[in-house]
Amino acid sequence: MKAGDLVYVTRAASVQFLRPIRFRVIRVLDWPTYDGWVWLEGYQLDAAGDAVSRRRIFVQPAGLTAPPAPAQPRRSRPTTRVRR
Repeated sequence: MKAGDLVYVTRAASVQFLRPIRFRVIRVLDWPTYDGWVWLEGYQLDAAGDAVSRRRIFVQPAGLTAPPAPAQPRRSRPTTRVRR
């Protein structure tokens, strides 16, 4: 894991994440932890991929996954006229 990585944080990474979040890593902190755990500093992202808060999270890297593809905005179909 390195700066710039985008990860999906779920309960598999830590039980504190009841609701999954998308997270952009700024850095992996070199703080003492339990085996198999790391501190990450980065930004929590909203559905559009914009940063909403800067956070430090304590997670198991083995539980992090690639985020699902962002939802594409629905485009309205052009209306067609029916000629009579």
